[in-house]
Amino acid sequence: MVSKPFIDSNIVLYLLSGDTAKADQAQAIVTAGAVISVQVLNEVTSVCLRKLKMPWSEVDAVLLAIKAACNVVPLTVASHEKAVAIAKRYQLAFYDANIVASALLCGADVLLSEDMHSGLSMDALVIRNPFSGR
Repeated sequence: MVSKPFIDSNIVLYLLSGDTAKADQAQAIVTAGAVISVQVLNEVTSVCLRKLKMPWSEVDAVLLAIKAACNVVPLTVASHEKAVAIAKRYQLAFYDANIVASALLCGADVLLSEDMHSGLSMDALVIRNPFSGR
């Protein structure tokens, strides 16, 4: 099992937020050591380009910093198959299920996410909202 938390893309994106309290907390989580999947990198890239309208040079810098700070696990056929099963069983959005599947496959015991159901337990993994104060 990994001792570092697995983090969802929304936690990473708070690094770019004007909400200083959440940005500082996200920075502390990333600095302490975290695990992400390639799916998280894909989602961060999409939001930076589409919603934040960042130029590629800035997106590249953000991705480089994230990859330097976090352990990155790949997407595989096994993670895809597990994501399909998780999406069906727990009625999660498929991209969320991809993140959960990667967290489970790398042995994480906690997934930090603001968007998923805090407290939901799937096998040995528990989802926690790091901003909820619980």
